[in-house]
Amino acid sequence: MILGFPPARLLVLGALVFFAGAVDALAGGGGLITLPAYFAAGLNPVFLLGTNKLSSSIGTAAACVNYQRGHKLKLRHLSAPIAAALLGSFLGARLSSLLDPNWFKYILLAIIPGVGALVYSKHDFGKTDRSGELTPSALESRSVRISLGVGLYDGFIGPGTGTFMALAFSRWCRYDLLGSTARAKFLNLATNLAALTFFLFAGRVQLLLGLAMGAASLCGNWAGAHLGLKRGADAIRPAVIFVCAGLFAKLAWDCLHR
Repeated sequence: MILGFPPARLLVLGALVFFAGAVDALAGGGGLITLPAYFAAGLNPVFLLGTNKLSSSIGTAAACVNYQRGHKLKLRHLSAPIAAALLGSFLGARLSSLLDPNWFKYILLAIIPGVGALVYSKHDFGKTDRSGELTPSALESRSVRISLGVGLYDGFIGPGTGTFMALAFSRWCRYDLLGSTARAKFLNLATNLAALTFFLFAGRVQLLLGLAMGAASLCGNWAGAHLGLKRGADAIRPAVIFVCAGLFAKLAWDCLHR
């Protein structure tokens, strides 16, 4: 037994976390793979979310470093969107305690196929950075509103947050998919670290397993970000479609098994 798991099971879990990291670096949605993988491996559900946040935060940090080396974002421009995303996530979590999030899942089931079809049919989607068509103040205003809205969704329901954020940045801020994905990674990292802090103080993180899987996630995110930098939208578009399909399947399953 290694870390309380049979070696073969731990190896399969590590492979899935690596794959999820690569997908997450390209399109977000890695949790759609890692959460079921941890659960199937036999991790105590009490530690499920916290351990996943630890490993995914390590991987997301690696993706951020890789994207920043290749894309050279002006990080000072991300401070307001990050603050908005954190506020939105907090408000979404509070809202989820007042409203039943399940009704929103049905709306997403109607929206996601359209999003996937748009990305699939428009072969030039996100290939060109047209953000220069907007003034700096307009870009910041749109980025803050997107971050607040998607952050609210993150706290309220959660799955696919990075995907929706990257698509929104590309659609309304007119960044290319590569730039949108890089920005979404930094915002994702901020919200992940905020959630991880809570789980650590609550004692809901299996540290050794989270760190071990964090190494697998780091490698996967690094590989995914490298592929994204090398091939841009050509690599990111298929990953987005894959994540949309996975998210649709998950939500449909949840709605059918309430």
